[in-house]
Amino acid sequence: MTGTLINVAAILLGSSLGLLAGSRLSENLRNTVTDGLGLVTSLIGLQMALQTENVLVLLAAMLCGGLIGELLHISEGIEKLGCFLQSRLSKGGPSRFSEAFITATLVFCIGPMAILGSIQDGLSGDYSLLTVKSMLDGFASVAFSATLGWGVSFSAVSILIYQGGITLFAGLFDRVLTQPMIVEMTATGGLIIVGIGLKLLKVKEIRLANFLPALAIAPLIVLLIPVVRSLR
Repeated sequence: MTGTLINVAAILLGSSLGLLAGSRLSENLRNTVTDGLGLVTSLIGLQMALQTENVLVLLAAMLCGGLIGELLHISEGIEKLGCFLQSRLSKGGPSRFSEAFITATLVFCIGPMAILGSIQDGLSGDYSLLTVKSMLDGFASVAFSATLGWGVSFSAVSILIYQGGITLFAGLFDRVLTQPMIVEMTATGGLIIVGIGLKLLKVKEIRLANFLPALAIAPLIVLLIPVVRSLR
């Protein structure tokens, strides 16, 4: 769990610095920073999505995942959680807590470094990969919190649960997840991150949380492909 704890500390430190910097930025400057984040986030997501070795897997995962997410009302549930936390912790006034919390959680949790680094930490105690991720997340949290607000810091809780859980069950995930599964899961996550970029750029408002089941469906499809082929 050492790597995850370092990651949590980096996000909390970065978001604190971002909040201090954000209060000194003009509205136009914050908008410019947000647009820059949107462009870079879109690029990162696109690079991840292009790693797919079978675009049909990506398509099926996103469609099935989105359908499941809509039926389960995942986006609405996370929004309600964000609003609940905001009502309990905010001192009043307008806030982008939910947007900040969801955006930062998706960016920091989705990606191969979170999965592979957590498995590595759990199996061998080597948290070097998560240390690198922590540095990246720390700098990103500065920019996100400066523009989106203090909800970014609560993504540290998501990191603790997500990466901590993978670390604790590292042996199981290492046996179950093959490299092709991780590739397609990463590509699917990249496409979701592209959606985050579009939201930051105000191009399209997407209920991205509803696509989260696609992250589990993508490796499942990879697992089932050889079975389907053997039946033909």
